[in-house]
Amino acid sequence: MLGTAQILSYIAALGLAAAIPGPGMTALVARSVSSGAVTGFTMLTGLILGDLIYLSIAVFGLAVIAHSFTPLFTLINWAAAIYLCWLAWQFWKYNPQAIDIDRRADRKELFSAWFSGLTITLGNPKTIAFYLAILPLVMSLDNVSLQTWGMMLVPLTILVLLAVGAIFILAALRIRHFLTSAHAQKILFRSAGAIMLLAAVGMVAKTL
Repeated sequence: MLGTAQILSYIAALGLAAAIPGPGMTALVARSVSSGAVTGFTMLTGLILGDLIYLSIAVFGLAVIAHSFTPLFTLINWAAAIYLCWLAWQFWKYNPQAIDIDRRADRKELFSAWFSGLTITLGNPKTIAFYLAILPLVMSLDNVSLQTWGMMLVPLTILVLLAVGAIFILAALRIRHFLTSAHAQKILFRSAGAIMLLAAVGMVAKTL
């Protein structure tokens, strides 16, 4: 069972890591601006699921196995980098459109947002670094049982990321009215694309 100090340290570390702008939160803001709250929160569920996957990998010791198979780990890094580059290109060439605040997203758009959130997190070097490098410094993973993982770490992770993500989404909704111009939308989406490209470069640099 984790002590109070470890729990508070985990909450603080995860909250800080999530709040630092990266590919995930940048994409979340861009999607929320262009498509609204429902799409934003749908994407957030994908982002959170990706975090839970890495949390599980760290807790159950699979990180050691992953690092043991260097060629496989390198291949995963390159695949993630290529995907982030593709996303960066999609954001860069985004065609600004009039924002319809009352428009409802269809199922296809919601699934796309969810899947983008999941894959961005899985390919996010910041997320990988947190769970596979920083988390072991915050708490002793050898003492984390299946019950502690399921009853404590998973709910805490969901609540912290939901709280941080909600702040980004609500902030994005507040500025939607100021992003009606094509120029403002281009700046937002191209900034998101640039951040994703930098993340992809970071993924490749780790394998060199």
